[in-house]
Amino acid sequence: MEQHIHRHKTRCVMIGDIAVGGHAPVVVQSMTNTDTADAEATAQQVFALWQAGSEMVRITVNSPEAAAQVGAIRRKLDAMGCFVPLIGDFHYNGHKLLAQYPECAEALAKYRINPGNVGKGAKRDEQFAAMIEAAIQYNKPVRIGVNWGSLDQAKMARMMDENAQRAQPLSAEALMREALIQSALESAQQAEAIGLPGDRIIISCKVSDVQDLITVYRELARRCDYPLHLGLTEAGMGSKGIVASTAALSVLMQEGIGDTIRISLTPEPGESRTREVIVAQEILQTMGIRSFTPLVTACPGCGRTTSTFFQELAQKIQRYLREQMPAWRNEYPGVETMNVAVMGCVVNGPGESKLANIGISLPGTGEVPVAPVFVDGEKTVTLKGDAIAEEFQAIVENYVKTHYSAGGALRREHKVIPLKAVG
Repeated sequence: MEQHIHRHKTRCVMIGDIAVGGHAPVVVQSMTNTDTADAEATAQQVFALWQAGSEMVRITVNSPEAAAQVGAIRRKLDAMGCFVPLIGDFHYNGHKLLAQYPECAEALAKYRINPGNVGKGAKRDEQFAAMIEAAIQYNKPVRIGVNWGSLDQAKMARMMDENAQRAQPLSAEALMREALIQSALESAQQAEAIGLPGDRIIISCKVSDVQDLITVYRELARRCDYPLHLGLTEAGMGSKGIVASTAALSVLMQEGIGDTIRISLTPEPGESRTREVIVAQEILQTMGIRSFTPLVTACPGCGRTTSTFFQELAQKIQRYLREQMPAWRNEYPGVETMNVAVMGCVVNGPGESKLANIGISLPGTGEVPVAPVFVDGEKTVTLKGDAIAEEFQAIVENYVKTHYSAGGALRREHKVIPLKAVG
């Protein structure tokens, strides 16, 4: 069951057909790392991210060659039946590209503007205004995305001078956080003064330190009602990036702060870009905020489970469930809430299996070589032999077909099992 977390009250912004903020669910976002000038490669990566569950995808628009291909990318995606909103990521020359490539300006569902990279000195206001006027002309929302690595240096210098005059100056870290917040809010107010409605503005203030991110977003939530995009920038590679992002975003979302999220993982060599989408979904799902795909519960293993069979089966079932989701999402509404348990011995195996929609308790070292299967808390069959994996997968597939209707009339809820029945 998805749990209710009291959300920070924000305005609702429409990005294509997707609602962000208000009472809408938290949205998962990702970004391509292809050269946008390569329309085919970019369209294919956007499609893969969408298939994995990204509900919006940001693409780099950094050159005339990239801007010239945005329309083609949109058409390729539409031809594939992929209508995911595309977000244009602009730095330095966005005012020129939006003016010179109207097809790009029209094809994008949202513009990302970094106030620190719009222009310097007197040109900043003029170039920022040009981008906001394009958003008004094409009826597009914007994300005003401030980043600690590209903070407006002129503003930072002014604030440092003012801070030095204080009786009790802020620390360098506190001053940086305040500069981020002020840059975002002042830019949003400037956009509204130019004529962009407040319900077309999303804000982000990204940093790479967990505690800084939590502090900044708590203060943003206190000071404004714009929808907030969450992400720990430059989170890193592998487990470090996953752990850091989870630590920061989970605290904020538990407090109801955050309307869209992106996990900025550095892909390991040969790793799919879709990893960041899966991590974002799993954070939301394990917190009980949203459901995206059936989850597999599996024990960590111990001396009782010297066989790797249960590990291989758990991995195989998790991969199978995720691979089926693009088709199942529409065919079997509610299947994303299903829970499957793959356990490795008799100690916790039967109890965990009874708590899941479907569970299997595999034999541990020295145990009888049989595997009881539980469906909605009841033992239904005992598997044995060399085809346990295939037979269990068939049971899972049959459960999906019989318990989740195409019309969505039957949405499964996890069965509540009395504590005395567990163990």
